[in-house]
Amino acid sequence: MLILTHDTIRNPAILQVRQLPRKFFGRVTVWPRHPVGLGGRLRIVIEFQWVRYSLSLLPLIGIGLNWNSLALPLAQAPILMLVLLWFVEMRLLRVPANKRAQLIDAAEAERGLDLLRVQARAVLTRIAAGRKMRSGALHLVVEQSELGVFAPLTYVSVQSDEGPEVLRLTQAEQQIIAEGLFQEPLSEALLHRINQSQNIFLRDITLEAKGISAHARLAAALA
Repeated sequence: MLILTHDTIRNPAILQVRQLPRKFFGRVTVWPRHPVGLGGRLRIVIEFQWVRYSLSLLPLIGIGLNWNSLALPLAQAPILMLVLLWFVEMRLLRVPANKRAQLIDAAEAERGLDLLRVQARAVLTRIAAGRKMRSGALHLVVEQSELGVFAPLTYVSVQSDEGPEVLRLTQAEQQIIAEGLFQEPLSEALLHRINQSQNIFLRDITLEAKGISAHARLAAALA
């Protein structure tokens, strides 16, 4: 999980918002400011469409290099390239539509989404109460990659109707998200399976500040 805020990424300009919820996958590239290791960087890089396309076409390039007589026919067969790209993107890297229902039981998926809503609202309540918000709404936006064969890549941000904007989160608020959003039995992997089964990869959980209880505000004041 990568929490997207101004001091966690190297390119905070991508946090500019025109309308809510702000979507990141397929639109901008997120470069974490803190070390994520080689595996984490490769996981982000594989989201680049041109990287996946280049890897998908490697077999054709290899055939052309090893069998010169086939190089020209392959170069003149764009339909073959398109079919190969479609097969890799839609059948290998993503879950085909006819297999989505097999990923998870519908009732289990709903329980998982209920947990996400409850835990996300608890996180938002602590953040909004800590900021002494009395009006407006906060959105906890949880977005995951559509690619199904790799480890889940999850972007989490708190977005506000005021502006609109992606909030500049403090270290304490980031810790609240890190500790409170994915709690057992809900995990990033389970949410990814649910998202693939429903073909929905962005979840927007909203909290109205006026609905925050006095108890929550007192707890935030004493923290």
